[in-house]
Amino acid sequence: MKNTPFTDKHIAAGAKMAEFAGHYMPISYSGINDEHATVRNNAGVFDVSHMGEFILKGDKAVDLIQRVTTNDASKLTSGKAQYSALTNEQGGIVDDLIVYCVEENKVYMLVVNASNIDKDWNWISSFNHDKVEMHNISEKTCLLAIQGPNATRILQPLTDMDIMNLKYYTFVKGRFAGVENVLVSATGYTGSGGVEIYFEDKNGDAEKIWNAIFETGTPQGLKPIGLGARDTLRLEMGYCLYGMDIDDTTSPLEGGLGWITKFTKNFTARDILEQQKAQGVSRKLVGFEMLEKGIPRHGYDIVNAAGEKIGVVTSGTQAPSLSKAVGLGYVTKEYTPIDALIYIKIRDKQVQARVAKFPFA
Repeated sequence: MKNTPFTDKHIAAGAKMAEFAGHYMPISYSGINDEHATVRNNAGVFDVSHMGEFILKGDKAVDLIQRVTTNDASKLTSGKAQYSALTNEQGGIVDDLIVYCVEENKVYMLVVNASNIDKDWNWISSFNHDKVEMHNISEKTCLLAIQGPNATRILQPLTDMDIMNLKYYTFVKGRFAGVENVLVSATGYTGSGGVEIYFEDKNGDAEKIWNAIFETGTPQGLKPIGLGARDTLRLEMGYCLYGMDIDDTTSPLEGGLGWITKFTKNFTARDILEQQKAQGVSRKLVGFEMLEKGIPRHGYDIVNAAGEKIGVVTSGTQAPSLSKAVGLGYVTKEYTPIDALIYIKIRDKQVQARVAKFPFA
Protein backbone atom coordinates (compact mmCIF):
# COMPACT_ATOMS: atom_id res chain seq x y z
CA MET A 1 0.00 0.00 0.00
CA LYS A 2 1.09 3.53 -0.70
CA ASN A 3 1.05 6.32 1.85
CA THR A 4 0.19 9.94 1.18
CA PRO A 5 2.27 12.79 2.63
CA PHE A 6 -0.43 13.10 5.32
CA THR A 7 -0.61 9.47 6.48
CA ASP A 8 1.23 10.20 9.74
CA LYS A 9 -1.14 13.09 10.40
CA HIS A 10 -4.15 10.80 10.05
CA ILE A 11 -2.70 8.18 12.38
CA ALA A 12 -1.74 10.82 14.95
CA ALA A 13 -5.31 12.15 14.82
CA GLY A 14 -6.66 8.68 15.65
CA ALA A 15 -8.12 7.92 12.24
CA LYS A 16 -9.46 4.50 11.41
CA MET A 17 -7.27 3.54 8.46
CA ALA A 18 -7.79 1.06 5.63
CA GLU A 19 -6.68 0.26 2.09
CA PHE A 20 -8.43 2.22 -0.66
CA ALA A 21 -7.33 2.17 -4.32
CA GLY A 22 -3.92 0.88 -3.26
CA HIS A 23 -3.39 3.61 -0.65
CA TYR A 24 -3.49 3.61 3.16
CA MET A 25 -6.33 6.07 3.73
CA PRO A 26 -8.39 7.44 6.63
CA ILE A 27 -11.95 6.06 6.71
CA SER A 28 -13.14 7.98 9.76
CA TYR A 29 -11.93 9.95 12.77
CA SER A 30 -14.78 10.93 15.12
CA GLY A 31 -17.38 8.85 13.29
CA ILE A 32 -19.06 9.09 9.90
CA ASN A 33 -22.23 10.83 11.11
CA ASP A 34 -20.32 13.49 13.02
CA GLU A 35 -17.92 14.09 10.13
CA HIS A 36 -20.80 14.22 7.65
CA ALA A 37 -22.57 16.87 9.74
CA THR A 38 -19.33 18.85 10.08
CA VAL A 39 -19.05 19.19 6.29
CA ARG A 40 -22.73 19.91 5.73
CA ASN A 41 -22.85 22.59 8.45
CA ASN A 42 -19.31 23.99 8.69
CA ALA A 43 -16.15 22.67 7.00
CA GLY A 44 -13.90 19.63 6.87
CA VAL A 45 -10.63 18.53 5.27
CA PHE A 46 -10.28 15.41 3.12
CA ASP A 47 -6.92 14.00 2.08
CA VAL A 48 -7.54 12.87 -1.49
CA SER A 49 -3.90 12.81 -2.56
CA HIS A 50 -4.45 9.30 -3.92
CA MET A 51 -6.18 10.79 -6.98
CA GLY A 52 -4.33 10.91 -10.30
CA GLU A 53 -3.16 13.99 -12.19
CA PHE A 54 -1.87 14.22 -15.76
CA ILE A 55 -0.45 17.30 -17.49
CA LEU A 56 -0.94 17.62 -21.25
CA LYS A 57 1.03 20.33 -23.05
CA GLY A 58 1.31 21.73 -26.56
CA ASP A 59 -0.68 23.03 -29.49
CA LYS A 60 -2.37 19.65 -29.99
CA ALA A 61 -3.20 19.03 -26.33
CA VAL A 62 -6.80 20.18 -26.61
CA ASP A 63 -7.24 18.06 -29.76
CA LEU A 64 -6.20 14.95 -27.84
CA ILE A 65 -8.54 15.80 -24.97
CA GLN A 66 -11.37 16.36 -27.44
CA ARG A 67 -10.68 12.98 -29.00
CA VAL A 68 -10.84 10.97 -25.77
CA THR A 69 -13.39 12.85 -23.63
CA THR A 70 -17.14 13.30 -24.01
CA ASN A 71 -17.43 16.95 -22.98
CA ASP A 72 -16.34 19.88 -25.17
CA ALA A 73 -12.93 20.98 -23.90
CA SER A 74 -12.68 23.63 -26.62
CA LYS A 75 -15.08 25.73 -24.53
CA LEU A 76 -12.54 25.95 -21.70
CA THR A 77 -10.57 29.14 -21.13
CA SER A 78 -7.69 29.62 -18.69
CA GLY A 79 -8.84 29.20 -15.11
CA LYS A 80 -11.86 27.07 -15.93
CA ALA A 81 -12.53 23.37 -15.45
CA GLN A 82 -15.16 20.88 -16.60
CA TYR A 83 -16.47 17.49 -15.58
CA SER A 84 -16.10 14.91 -18.33
CA ALA A 85 -15.68 11.22 -19.11
CA LEU A 86 -13.43 8.92 -21.09
CA THR A 87 -15.34 6.36 -23.15
CA ASN A 88 -14.20 3.06 -24.62
CA GLU A 89 -14.98 1.82 -28.11
CA GLN A 90 -18.16 0.08 -26.93
CA GLY A 91 -19.54 3.25 -25.33
CA GLY A 92 -18.67 2.25 -21.76
CA ILE A 93 -17.02 4.65 -19.32
CA VAL A 94 -13.26 4.22 -18.92
CA ASP A 95 -13.34 6.85 -16.16
CA ASP A 96 -14.94 10.11 -15.12
CA LEU A 97 -12.57 13.02 -14.63
CA ILE A 98 -12.11 16.77 -14.36
CA VAL A 99 -10.29 18.72 -17.10
CA TYR A 100 -8.52 21.91 -15.99
CA CYS A 101 -7.44 24.53 -18.53
CA VAL A 102 -4.23 25.95 -17.06
CA GLU A 103 -3.28 27.84 -20.23
CA GLU A 104 -5.76 27.98 -23.08
CA ASN A 105 -4.79 25.75 -26.03
CA LYS A 106 -1.45 25.02 -24.35
CA VAL A 107 -1.56 23.39 -20.88
CA TYR A 108 -4.25 21.17 -19.34
CA MET A 109 -4.48 19.06 -16.21
CA LEU A 110 -6.65 15.95 -16.08
CA VAL A 111 -7.67 14.67 -12.65
CA VAL A 112 -8.66 10.99 -12.67
CA ASN A 113 -9.72 8.37 -10.16
CA ALA A 114 -7.00 6.71 -8.12
CA SER A 115 -7.90 3.16 -9.13
CA ASN A 116 -7.73 4.09 -12.82
CA ILE A 117 -4.45 6.00 -13.08
CA ASP A 118 -2.56 3.42 -15.13
CA LYS A 119 -5.61 2.44 -17.19
CA ASP A 120 -6.42 6.06 -18.05
CA TRP A 121 -2.81 6.92 -18.85
CA ASN A 122 -2.53 3.98 -21.24
CA TRP A 123 -5.90 4.73 -22.84
CA ILE A 124 -5.13 8.41 -23.49
CA SER A 125 -1.61 7.55 -24.67
CA SER A 126 -3.02 5.14 -27.25
CA PHE A 127 -4.68 8.11 -29.00
CA ASN A 128 -1.67 10.44 -28.72
CA HIS A 129 -0.79 10.27 -32.42
CA ASP A 130 0.40 13.90 -32.48
CA LYS A 131 2.95 13.26 -29.73
CA VAL A 132 1.39 15.68 -27.24
CA GLU A 133 3.72 16.19 -24.27
CA MET A 134 2.25 14.16 -21.39
CA HIS A 135 3.36 14.01 -17.75
CA ASN A 136 1.94 11.77 -15.03
CA ILE A 137 2.39 13.91 -11.91
CA SER A 138 0.19 11.76 -9.65
CA GLU A 139 3.00 10.59 -7.36
CA LYS A 140 4.25 14.08 -6.52
CA THR A 141 0.92 15.91 -6.33
CA CYS A 142 -0.91 16.49 -3.05
CA LEU A 143 -4.65 17.13 -3.05
CA LEU A 144 -6.68 18.34 -0.09
CA ALA A 145 -10.42 18.96 -0.40
CA ILE A 146 -11.65 21.54 2.10
CA GLN A 147 -15.42 21.25 1.86
CA GLY A 148 -18.39 22.89 3.53
CA PRO A 149 -20.25 26.22 3.62
CA ASN A 150 -17.56 27.89 5.74
CA ALA A 151 -14.53 26.41 3.96
CA THR A 152 -13.45 29.42 1.90
CA ARG A 153 -14.09 31.86 4.75
CA ILE A 154 -11.79 29.82 7.00
CA LEU A 155 -9.06 29.53 4.33
CA GLN A 156 -9.12 33.08 2.96
CA PRO A 157 -6.63 34.49 5.56
CA LEU A 158 -4.04 31.98 4.27
CA THR A 159 -3.84 33.50 0.77
CA ASP A 160 -3.99 36.74 -1.21
CA MET A 161 -5.97 34.93 -3.92
CA ASP A 162 -9.68 35.73 -3.81
CA ILE A 163 -11.01 32.26 -3.09
CA MET A 164 -14.25 33.35 -1.42
CA ASN A 165 -15.64 34.58 -4.74
CA LEU A 166 -14.45 31.71 -6.93
CA LYS A 167 -17.23 30.59 -9.25
CA TYR A 168 -18.07 26.89 -9.45
CA TYR A 169 -15.60 24.97 -11.63
CA THR A 170 -13.09 27.81 -11.84
CA PHE A 171 -9.66 27.98 -10.23
CA VAL A 172 -6.76 30.26 -9.38
CA LYS A 173 -3.09 29.58 -8.84
CA GLY A 174 -0.75 31.40 -6.48
CA ARG A 175 0.65 31.60 -2.95
CA PHE A 176 -1.19 29.71 -0.21
CA ALA A 177 0.02 29.35 3.39
CA GLY A 178 3.42 30.64 2.26
CA VAL A 179 3.73 28.01 -0.49
CA GLU A 180 3.97 29.04 -4.16
CA ASN A 181 2.17 27.48 -7.13
CA VAL A 182 -0.83 26.16 -5.23
CA LEU A 183 -3.89 25.60 -7.43
CA VAL A 184 -7.17 26.35 -5.62
CA SER A 185 -10.26 25.03 -7.40
CA ALA A 186 -13.96 25.59 -6.63
CA THR A 187 -14.75 21.92 -7.08
CA GLY A 188 -15.53 19.04 -4.78
CA TYR A 189 -17.48 15.84 -4.24
CA THR A 190 -19.78 16.78 -1.35
CA GLY A 191 -22.33 19.27 -2.65
CA SER A 192 -21.61 21.57 0.28
CA GLY A 193 -19.30 24.05 -1.43
CA GLY A 194 -15.64 24.63 -0.70
CA VAL A 195 -12.42 24.14 -2.64
CA GLU A 196 -9.80 21.59 -3.59
CA ILE A 197 -6.12 22.54 -3.43
CA TYR A 198 -3.35 20.96 -5.51
CA PHE A 199 0.34 21.37 -4.78
CA GLU A 200 3.65 19.56 -4.99
CA ASP A 201 5.21 18.30 -1.77
CA LYS A 202 8.59 20.00 -1.92
CA ASN A 203 10.67 20.98 1.11
CA GLY A 204 7.98 19.95 3.57
CA ASP A 205 5.25 21.96 1.88
CA ALA A 206 2.61 19.31 2.59
CA GLU A 207 3.14 19.51 6.33
CA LYS A 208 3.32 23.31 6.17
CA ILE A 209 -0.03 23.59 4.40
CA TRP A 210 -1.73 20.96 6.58
CA ASN A 211 -0.55 22.67 9.78
CA ALA A 212 -1.55 26.13 8.56
CA ILE A 213 -5.04 24.95 7.62
CA PHE A 214 -5.65 23.38 11.02
CA GLU A 215 -4.03 26.18 13.03
CA THR A 216 -6.46 28.55 11.34
CA GLY A 217 -9.43 26.24 11.15
CA THR A 218 -9.50 24.18 14.35
CA PRO A 219 -10.69 27.10 16.53
CA GLN A 220 -13.51 27.53 13.99
CA GLY A 221 -14.61 23.89 14.12
CA LEU A 222 -12.71 22.62 11.07
CA LYS A 223 -12.04 18.88 11.33
CA PRO A 224 -10.28 16.18 9.31
CA ILE A 225 -12.80 13.99 7.48
CA GLY A 226 -12.45 10.41 6.25
CA LEU A 227 -13.57 8.61 3.12
CA GLY A 228 -16.60 7.15 4.89
CA ALA A 229 -18.26 10.55 5.17
CA ARG A 230 -17.09 11.41 1.66
CA ASP A 231 -19.20 8.50 0.45
CA THR A 232 -22.34 9.45 2.40
CA LEU A 233 -22.00 13.09 1.33
CA ARG A 234 -21.68 12.26 -2.37
CA LEU A 235 -24.54 9.77 -2.19
CA GLU A 236 -26.91 12.37 -0.74
CA MET A 237 -26.14 14.47 -3.82
CA GLY A 238 -26.53 11.57 -6.25
CA TYR A 239 -22.91 11.80 -7.44
CA CYS A 240 -21.56 8.69 -9.17
CA LEU A 241 -18.61 6.71 -7.85
CA TYR A 242 -16.53 5.00 -10.51
CA GLY A 243 -16.44 1.24 -10.09
CA MET A 244 -19.75 1.27 -8.23
CA ASP A 245 -22.28 3.35 -10.21
CA ILE A 246 -20.44 3.69 -13.52
CA ASP A 247 -17.80 1.52 -15.18
CA ASP A 248 -16.56 0.11 -18.49
CA THR A 249 -19.95 -1.54 -19.13
CA THR A 250 -22.20 1.48 -18.48
CA SER A 251 -22.60 4.29 -20.98
CA PRO A 252 -22.76 7.99 -20.06
CA LEU A 253 -26.39 8.08 -21.24
CA GLU A 254 -27.32 5.12 -19.05
CA GLY A 255 -25.45 6.70 -16.12
CA GLY A 256 -27.27 10.02 -16.37
CA LEU A 257 -24.26 11.78 -17.85
CA GLY A 258 -25.84 12.87 -21.11
CA TRP A 259 -25.23 16.48 -20.04
CA ILE A 260 -21.46 15.98 -20.40
CA THR A 261 -21.80 14.09 -23.70
CA LYS A 262 -21.44 16.54 -26.58
CA PHE A 263 -22.12 15.37 -30.13
CA THR A 264 -20.72 18.55 -31.67
CA LYS A 265 -17.29 16.89 -31.95
CA ASN A 266 -15.78 13.51 -32.67
CA PHE A 267 -14.83 11.30 -29.75
CA THR A 268 -14.51 7.61 -28.96
CA ALA A 269 -17.80 5.72 -29.45
CA ARG A 270 -19.65 8.86 -30.51
CA ASP A 271 -21.64 6.89 -33.11
CA ILE A 272 -22.74 4.30 -30.54
CA LEU A 273 -23.83 6.98 -28.07
CA GLU A 274 -25.64 8.97 -30.76
CA GLN A 275 -27.58 5.84 -31.61
CA GLN A 276 -28.38 5.31 -27.93
CA LYS A 277 -29.65 8.87 -27.69
CA ALA A 278 -31.84 8.50 -30.77
CA GLN A 279 -33.30 5.13 -29.77
CA GLY A 280 -33.35 5.66 -26.02
CA VAL A 281 -31.58 3.46 -23.47
CA SER A 282 -33.17 0.32 -22.07
CA ARG A 283 -31.88 0.96 -18.54
CA LYS A 284 -30.92 4.04 -16.59
CA LEU A 285 -29.28 4.99 -13.31
CA VAL A 286 -31.84 6.40 -10.89
CA GLY A 287 -31.88 7.58 -7.32
CA PHE A 288 -34.29 6.05 -4.86
CA GLU A 289 -35.28 6.45 -1.21
CA MET A 290 -36.43 3.61 0.99
CA LEU A 291 -40.06 3.71 2.12
CA GLU A 292 -39.54 0.82 4.53
CA LYS A 293 -36.74 -0.06 6.93
CA GLY A 294 -33.66 -1.47 5.24
CA ILE A 295 -30.27 -0.41 3.86
CA PRO A 296 -29.68 -0.93 0.12
CA ARG A 297 -26.22 -2.24 -0.72
CA HIS A 298 -24.14 -2.56 -3.89
CA GLY A 299 -25.21 -5.63 -5.83
CA TYR A 300 -28.68 -6.07 -4.30
CA ASP A 301 -31.38 -6.91 -6.83
CA ILE A 302 -34.11 -4.40 -7.62
CA VAL A 303 -37.45 -6.04 -8.37
CA ASN A 304 -41.02 -5.01 -9.18
CA ALA A 305 -44.12 -5.78 -7.10
CA ALA A 306 -44.36 -9.21 -8.74
CA GLY A 307 -40.79 -10.02 -7.67
CA GLU A 308 -39.37 -9.86 -11.19
CA LYS A 309 -35.83 -8.48 -11.41
CA ILE A 310 -35.76 -5.04 -13.03
CA GLY A 311 -32.31 -3.83 -12.02
CA VAL A 312 -29.51 -3.70 -9.49
CA VAL A 313 -28.39 -1.42 -6.66
CA THR A 314 -25.03 0.24 -7.28
CA SER A 315 -24.69 2.35 -4.10
CA GLY A 316 -26.72 2.78 -0.92
CA THR A 317 -26.51 4.11 2.60
CA GLN A 318 -28.39 5.49 5.56
CA ALA A 319 -28.23 9.20 4.70
CA PRO A 320 -27.13 11.12 7.83
CA SER A 321 -28.78 14.39 6.77
CA LEU A 322 -32.09 12.74 5.91
CA SER A 323 -32.62 10.08 8.57
CA LYS A 324 -33.57 7.61 5.87
CA ALA A 325 -31.84 5.23 3.50
CA VAL A 326 -31.17 6.21 -0.10
CA GLY A 327 -29.44 4.60 -3.03
CA LEU A 328 -28.53 4.56 -6.70
CA GLY A 329 -29.24 1.77 -9.12
CA TYR A 330 -29.94 0.81 -12.70
CA VAL A 331 -33.54 -0.03 -13.57
CA THR A 332 -35.37 -0.78 -16.80
CA LYS A 333 -36.88 2.16 -18.64
CA GLU A 334 -40.44 1.76 -17.40
CA TYR A 335 -39.33 2.18 -13.78
CA THR A 336 -37.32 5.40 -14.26
CA PRO A 337 -40.08 8.02 -13.70
CA ILE A 338 -39.97 9.95 -10.41
CA ASP A 339 -42.16 8.32 -7.72
CA ALA A 340 -42.17 4.93 -9.49
CA LEU A 341 -42.41 2.20 -6.85
CA ILE A 342 -39.61 -0.36 -6.81
CA TYR A 343 -38.47 -2.99 -4.32
CA ILE A 344 -34.99 -3.77 -3.03
CA LYS A 345 -34.31 -7.44 -2.35
CA ILE A 346 -32.78 -7.46 1.15
CA ARG A 347 -32.23 -10.92 2.66
CA ASP A 348 -34.94 -12.40 0.45
CA LYS A 349 -37.43 -9.74 1.52
CA GLN A 350 -38.85 -7.16 -0.90
CA VAL A 351 -38.42 -3.75 0.74
CA GLN A 352 -40.37 -0.92 -0.87
CA ALA A 353 -38.65 2.19 -2.25
CA ARG A 354 -39.53 5.00 -4.63
CA VAL A 355 -37.55 6.62 -7.43
CA ALA A 356 -36.56 10.12 -6.29
CA LYS A 357 -34.94 13.24 -7.71
CA PHE A 358 -31.30 14.19 -7.21
CA PRO A 359 -30.05 15.60 -4.97
CA PHE A 360 -31.64 13.78 -2.05
CA ALA A 361 -30.29 16.36 0.43
